This record gives sequence, C-alpha cells and structure tokens, in this order.
Amino acid sequence: MNVHASALAEAHLPDEQTTAFAREAIEDLSQQPKRLSPKYFYDATGSELFEAITKLPEYYPTRTELSILKERGSEIARIIPEHAALVEFGAGATTKVRLLLNHCRFAAYVPVDISGDFLKAQASGLKRDFPALGIYPVAADFTTPFELPVAVASLPKVGFFPGSTIGNFEPQEAQAFLRSARKILGKGAQMIIGADLEKDERILFDAYNDASGVTARFNLNVLVRINRELGGNFDLSAFTHRAIYNRERHRIEMHLISKKSQTVRLLGTSFSFRPGESIHTENSYKYSIERFAALAQGAGWRVRESWTDAAKMFSVHALEVAG
Repeated sequence: MNVHASALAEAHLPDEQTTAFAREAIEDLSQQPKRLSPKYFYDATGSELFEAITKLPEYYPTRTELSILKERGSEIARIIPEHAALVEFGAGATTKVRLLLNHCRFAAYVPVDISGDFLKAQASGLKRDFPALGIYPVAADFTTPFELPVAVASLPKVGFFPGSTIGNFEPQEAQAFLRSARKILGKGAQMIIGADLEKDERILFDAYNDASGVTARFNLNVLVRINRELGGNFDLSAFTHRAIYNRERHRIEMHLISKKSQTVRLLGTSFSFRPGESIHTENSYKYSIERFAALAQGAGWRVRESWTDAAKMFSVHALEVAG
C-alpha cells in the first residue's frame, strides 16, 4: 500500500464521494504541474458563487445563452419529441431549463448533479411551478456512468448540457463525456448543448477576472472544501486567482498561484509550493461552429441544428445520434 492509499485507509472518510474527492485531490496535487478538478468547485457555496458569476456584467455566456433559448425555443420544440424525459447533466439553477419546459412538452425532468443539497432545493422550486411534471433528481457525478430512474426508462430521452460546461473538458474528455451521455440516454437520443465561441481576447479576460472578485472566490472555494472536508491546512491568503487566455489551445485557463514558498498537508501527505507555482483548476475551451461539429461527430453525434446570437458570442446545438 503506498503512502496515499495508506492515508485514505486511515482517514475514515464518511462516504464514497468524499473518499473519491480525497483520492483525486491527492493524486492531482502530486502531479507536476499541480492541478485540481473543477467539478470540486461545486459544493453548496460553490454553486451559489457560480450563480453569482452568471449575473456579473462581465460574464456574457449565461445571458447570451438565455437569449438564444428564449428566441429559438419554438424551433427547439419542433425538433425534439413530445412527452420525452429531459436529462440535465450538471444541473444548477433552473433558469435555463425553465425556458425549455415553457416551450416543450416534457413528461419528466431528471436533473443530475454532484451537489445533492443544491439539487434538491432547485428541484423543489421547479415542482411548484410545473406540478404535472415528473421530477426525479439524481445525485451523481455526471462525468461517470450512472443509472437513470426506472420511471423514465420507457420515455424518449433528450439530454441538456447548457452553460458551455463542455468547454471545461479537454477535447478528448469532451468526446468521452459525449459518448457516455449517448450511452446513458440510449437509442434515438437527442441532446441540446451550449458551447462558447471564440471571440476578442479582452472580452474573455474580463469575463474570468471580474472586478468584484467573485470568480476569484469561486476558484479559491476548492481549497476551502479541501480544508473543511479533507482536513487540509491551505492558507487561502497565500494563494491568488489568475485567469489567462491560451491562444494556441483556444481556452481560458484558471489557476491558483502560490504567493510564497510553503508546505501544505492533506491526509498525511505534504505538498510543497514554490513562489509563483500554480494549481491549474479549470480550462474553458472556446469553439468555432465547425470545430464543435467535428468534436460531436467524433463521439457519435450529428449536429442537426445550430443557433447563435447576432454577435456570434455563444452557440446552442441540437444533436442527434449519428446513423
């Protein structure tokens, strides 16, 4: 048993999700360069911080995607089958899904998210406004295989993956997710998915370095979680948020930068940091319409229709299983 496995075995962690969090955090912080998975931003506080980000004046993706869903809702409704089950991967606030529910006649809604408490609260609010809709929350890591509720087994399935979360994956990971989603949704599945588009670098920089510092607090929240849930001793004041645009890879990169030489402990494992050393916490890839279509095709999907706003800042795509 190696030192990391031994630390986990002796830690008596309370549940499988926390154990998985610990395992990934230790493995990722042991890499060079260090990294942490962005999925661990999203505890209840992280989910609330992200919702605050979506309302910032600098952060264009949410309001732009909402405008597309509002303006094109009737066109989306004509494409997808009536009385289907809508399966939202990584469900957060219900603002976007409400637009689809207002336009389309779904029989059931299956929100899937790793943050179970936030998920239940959002589902309860939705149930009050759509009492005839069957709502079946699933607390799971949507990036790994999971079972859909038996109640929707016989219904046609439509996946929903808004917010350009697809951009948080490396391209090969994005294809792996799309293949997994295709398998989970089953034969004849369709998918509505948002993807951020390439644009002026200043707009991108401002969107991830907001003046009020909400994105910085969101980024640092992963260290807050490690301290609280895994017994880490990160000094948050010793790290600073940095987001840059990597032009060659068409992506925004988020980092936590160590301000000084320091050592941090987590479950019996020590991690040393040099001044200026980075923990790479998130990527946000930006696509052209053509590159996104090629990505989807490589995962067994075909783009049936694509929509953008007038300024071509953001895109929404209707996918169907190829062949």
